[in-house]
Amino acid sequence: MSNALPDKPALEGLEEKWGATWENDGTYRFDRDAAVSRGHGSVYSIDTPPPTASGSLHIGHVFSYTHTDVIARYQRMLGHTIFYPMGWDDNGLPTERRVQNYYGVRCDPTLPYIDGFVPPHDGGEGKSVKAADQVPVSRRNFIELCERLTVEDEKQFEALWRSLGLSVDWTQSYRTIDHDSLRISQKSFLRNLERGEAYQAMAPTLWDVTFRTAVAQAELEDKDQPAAYHRIAFHRPDGGTIEIETTRPELLPACVALVAHPDDERFKPFFGTTVTTPLFGVEVPVLPHHLAQQDKGAGIAMVCTFGDVTDVVWWRELDLPNRTIMGRDGRIIAEAPDVITSPTGLEAWEAVTGKTVFSAKQAVVELLKESGDLIGEPRSITHPVKFFEKGDRPLEIVSTRQWYIRNGARDEELKARLLDLGRELEWHPDFMRVRYENWVNGLSGDWLISRQRFFGVPIPLWYPLDADGEPVHDSPIVPSPESLPVDPSSDVPDGYDESQRGAPNGFVGEVDIMDTWATSSLTPQLAGKWDTDPELWDAVFPFSLRPQGQDIIRTWLFSTMLRSALEFDQKPWDHAGLSGWILDPDRKKMSKSKGNVITPAVILEQHGSDAVRYWAASARLGTDAGFDPQNPTQVKIGRRLAIKVLNASKFILSFPAADDAQVTEPVDLSMLATLRTVVADATRALAGYDHARALEITESFFWTFCDDYLELVKERAYAEGTPGQASAAAALRLALDVLLRLFAPVIPYATEESWSWWHDTSVHVASWPTEEELAVAAGGDTELLDLTSLALTSIRRAKTDAKASQKTPVSFAEIAAPAESAERLRAVAGDLRAVGRIADLSIVEGGDLAVTRVDLAVTES
Repeated sequence: MSNALPDKPALEGLEEKWGATWENDGTYRFDRDAAVSRGHGSVYSIDTPPPTASGSLHIGHVFSYTHTDVIARYQRMLGHTIFYPMGWDDNGLPTERRVQNYYGVRCDPTLPYIDGFVPPHDGGEGKSVKAADQVPVSRRNFIELCERLTVEDEKQFEALWRSLGLSVDWTQSYRTIDHDSLRISQKSFLRNLERGEAYQAMAPTLWDVTFRTAVAQAELEDKDQPAAYHRIAFHRPDGGTIEIETTRPELLPACVALVAHPDDERFKPFFGTTVTTPLFGVEVPVLPHHLAQQDKGAGIAMVCTFGDVTDVVWWRELDLPNRTIMGRDGRIIAEAPDVITSPTGLEAWEAVTGKTVFSAKQAVVELLKESGDLIGEPRSITHPVKFFEKGDRPLEIVSTRQWYIRNGARDEELKARLLDLGRELEWHPDFMRVRYENWVNGLSGDWLISRQRFFGVPIPLWYPLDADGEPVHDSPIVPSPESLPVDPSSDVPDGYDESQRGAPNGFVGEVDIMDTWATSSLTPQLAGKWDTDPELWDAVFPFSLRPQGQDIIRTWLFSTMLRSALEFDQKPWDHAGLSGWILDPDRKKMSKSKGNVITPAVILEQHGSDAVRYWAASARLGTDAGFDPQNPTQVKIGRRLAIKVLNASKFILSFPAADDAQVTEPVDLSMLATLRTVVADATRALAGYDHARALEITESFFWTFCDDYLELVKERAYAEGTPGQASAAAALRLALDVLLRLFAPVIPYATEESWSWWHDTSVHVASWPTEEELAVAAGGDTELLDLTSLALTSIRRAKTDAKASQKTPVSFAEIAAPAESAERLRAVAGDLRAVGRIADLSIVEGGDLAVTRVDLAVTES
């Protein structure tokens, strides 16, 4: 025994004690030499989700990261070399906002980099600086300030992860916007460009007017919004009208067609004819298209460029003109479409130009009332509207020049390959595969990766300027691989100098950055040092596991699969583990946007990390879990379990035991035989990524072990020098050794503490228990423990029914059982009498196992 047993075991302080020990001893350190020498098959590598450091951790993070850690610990005990890094996702709008306030600066990507720049503020006082007073700085300077501020957040995140007991190797961490990540992300993009997988196009783009940035399909969120249908008359050449209903009358000047379903008898006569738009006097065609809904509104739709994503489909498939009128600032642009030429049309245009969507809508409605083209009163409705998932205003669709990566939406061969790779991947749970396949099959356009923001990976290109100073977008200037990373807004391409920036026949740098997922989709490459350490890369890739939330299958999982398919033509992992959602007491999904998330720090401090990990590990992958901070029942159960492990360990280790003692008694052999099946079943569950089932199996046995077996044999285990004592002590220690290893992935602190009382090494580098190691010792009767447990449970129930204490002696008890079972019970009758406090025990043959009589002893009051 390496340490003396404590007087009173406690959970308090174990996180600090063992966290420091694990760090000092390098318990979870990745053994690179072993990984390289033994090869890929010996390594279990995890593509860990990099949390956003500019936000705050919530209980959902604890939930899903615990699931990953349980598997990592199990695989480590199986003997694998574990590659378990932690990344930090530093990109993002929240960081930009904080940096602006904190340092009193704003980003201007046209400015050159200033070496040694000192911001005007450094701390909370920056929050009082007005936007107009913020000092403009280059993107590179701005990014440096973002990095400086996120470092403190990352330290806090790391401290909480360490407290939770994540067995991460902290020497393998990476950041999504550091030098290496910038280089890898830019290099990967340039390879996409070289192979024709990345391209630039002027196209309708979902646009957030608040953040002034393009938004990808994967970042959309539908929100129900109040609106109103306006019935509007379009004029036919014969003097008649066609009435449409729209929620966006302000887009009338952008109307390019009316469409109805090809089978709609009401409108078939008008297909191929034209109508004139009210107010603006523009002639537009009436066309058939299968996406028009006969039962929606008036049954015929106004196509505008662009009101929604269906307008984009109609515009593209019907080859319609583009008359975009919405600016990037969310206001109607100054210049009217060239088809508006009539005096009345131009007068109507003057009433809307420069206005916001809301004001323009009011103006158009008033004009329609005056002209008589508004039929009846607007009809109020509620309908889903597209939002940026981080935005608070509806998205608009504007025409912009953007960068895309092909994703299979328009490439059937690539789509088929992505579906095949999805089928090669082992999904846990398997039904999550369907969500991936639905996303791939439902893609409507290529992946828009450019963003009009600052804190991210710059798109590494410049454009030559012609003699008129106009950029030649079709002939970008590409940096050499050796020069990466670059920031085109402040760096100069080879063959040019800074004086030529913006000048005719000179150059201009690309100012857009990549979507944050364009970097996060490369987390295997970032963690595995794809382009700088081929030995490490070969050892860890493809990764063993991608753990993540189910809600980002469409973003993180799909985008990583896509980049791997394009670069390596293979899947990036062998397994994907998808955690469920956390639900609040009202059974609603916890999310920052709803304001119902719980931060874990207080829960961890109140109940301990083992207790919180138990709660998380009790939920299967893909299953939602409720959490009530006022009454965290599962957390309390976990704390009770951890305390019981400590107390049971101390109790068992207090019995005298010889190193060479053998297990000989029937009930001891029976317990070990049952434990052998527990090991087999728990191992099978963990191998199938069902950590909750493994915990359930182990815990169920543990409580029976404590309540029945330990009570059954404790007096015999104390009686040193008597027959059977050595057997009981040996069986207890063997069982404890196995149980601590079974529990170690879930409650690492209590098991490490208990293990340290009689071992000199960590339980977390011990071997996972096997059936074979119990085979010899567990050669006894596999049913005997069940029989004794049933008998003792019946006797306890009789005491409870009589409202007597469990310590009340029994003067006489009779147990009836089939002949073979009765014989087995007689072999352990002494143990039964001891634990049941039974003075006289009769075991008779006949019928099913039952306690047929219990006479409680009469005690003096």
